[in-house]
Order: sequence, then C-alpha cells, then structure tokens
Amino acid sequence: MVAQVEEERRGGRMIVVGAAVGLMVCVTGCSGGTGVTEDARTGADSVEVLHRAADSLRRAGSAKTRTSMEMATGGTRVTIRGEGVYDFEEQRGRLKVLLPQDPAGADEHRPITELLAPGALFMKNRGAGVPSDKWVRVDTAGLSDGNLVTGGATDPYAAAELLRGARTAAYVGKTEVAGVPVRHYRGTADLDLAAKSASEGNRDALKAAAKGFASAQVPFDAYLDDEGRLRKVRHRFSFVNGRQKGTVAVASTTLLYEFGVAADVTLPESADIFAGKIAE
Repeated sequence: MVAQVEEERRGGRMIVVGAAVGLMVCVTGCSGGTGVTEDARTGADSVEVLHRAADSLRRAGSAKTRTSMEMATGGTRVTIRGEGVYDFEEQRGRLKVLLPQDPAGADEHRPITELLAPGALFMKNRGAGVPSDKWVRVDTAGLSDGNLVTGGATDPYAAAELLRGARTAAYVGKTEVAGVPVRHYRGTADLDLAAKSASEGNRDALKAAAKGFASAQVPFDAYLDDEGRLRKVRHRFSFVNGRQKGTVAVASTTLLYEFGVAADVTLPESADIFAGKIAE
C-alpha cells in the first residue's frame, strides 16, 4: 500500500498524522509591460519577463486551472490531480482535488474540495474525524512548505509569484500549450527572493517555504502567451520527510486557460470550520 503522509504545523511544532484519504501534506510586485511582444532571448530579458508574469495574471482577472502533483520517495510515485477556477485579483480559488486510487484495491476516494485564500487553505472531505459538512482550515504561513504542495496542488497565484524569484532563466523557444502559441522559459527561482517581492497575501507563506524545503532553489519550466500570461508552469520542489528521514521529490504542474471566466469563491463561515482534533 502506498504510504502517504500529511504534515501540519500547529502550536509551533510539526504534527504528522496519517491521512486516511491519502493526501500528502508536507511545501512573488514588479511592474512592466502588458505582454511579450518579442522573443526574450537573453538571460536578463527572460528573467524580466518572468518577474512580470504574476502581474499579467492579475490583469487577466481569472482563469480555469488544472493541476498535477507528482511525489516520489523510496521508489514510490504518487500523482494527485485538481481542477477548478481562480480569481487572481482576490487571490482566491476553488479546486476539486482527486486522490490516486489505493493500489490495494480500496474504494475510490471522494474528491476533496479546496478553497485557496491569502494565508489560508480550506479543505472539505478532509478525512477521518472531520464531519462531512465541516471545513478544515490550515494557516499556510505555519506550514513548512508554505502550501506550495500541502493541499496536493500549488496555489496558481503563488506559483506565478514564485517566478518573481527567478535568478536565472533561458528562452527555450516557441511551442504550444493546449493549442495556444506560447514562449517556453526554463530556469531556477529562489524562494527567499520570491518572498521579498511577493504580494502581501503570499509573502509569509513563501518565507516559510524558503526555510522548510530541502533547498530554496526551485527549478521551473514556464510557458507564457503573447500577452505575458502564464499558461503553464512546472516547479520541482524537494523537502525532507521527517518520518522516513528521506528526501521527497515533488513536481507540481499548473495549467491556466479560459481567462476571464466567472470565479466567485466564497470562504466558509466560522461556524462551518471544524474546531476539533483530526483523527490520526
């Protein structure tokens, strides 16, 4: 059976609980032009284009998103997928996260509904011990990964803001993403630098990630359309699994499409948030 672990930081210490649903919980402002009118072929030009990617998303307003998160440790590989909408102006999103089928043949897991907001992650169908009508709220600044991988999906705006920390980047060439012409960039982002340049909503979470990951250097592949909007980004994270004392490799991919779609995300009322202890 695939062993999957959830980690949450509470009361200043890390509590590791077995996630009955199989979700693993373990882990930027610049101004500029409105688009990419020419190929950014030099390293400096490529870095500048990537630094502006998050601002281009805010101007776009909203988008649909698909996510994929692959985790590998000890020869075991797990993939978690998500789909939903995101409001870049409000920095709020709603995802339906699909967990992998239990290799032992257990019944298929119910999808987890996640609401993303500055400083917080809300999860429904969270797992054992949580009533079906209640949400679990997690303070993202208190997570060692800053919620870059905690919920099984990277917050789309945080993924874009991480590119504010790009130190090196190369223009790879033109290609297509879901039929849309894009420019492909490859480089490395620094979490510390990203945190310094991030919006207020993501700053503390990225600071936490800079301290919590095995390395603050995050390799990425980013694909931007002619308006400078991020269409796809793939980050490769690495963190230390405290229970198994090994390094876990995580590849997180975010796809964005149908910009301008309605994305009204309402956060739970206090009475709807689970206040009890999560069963181990």
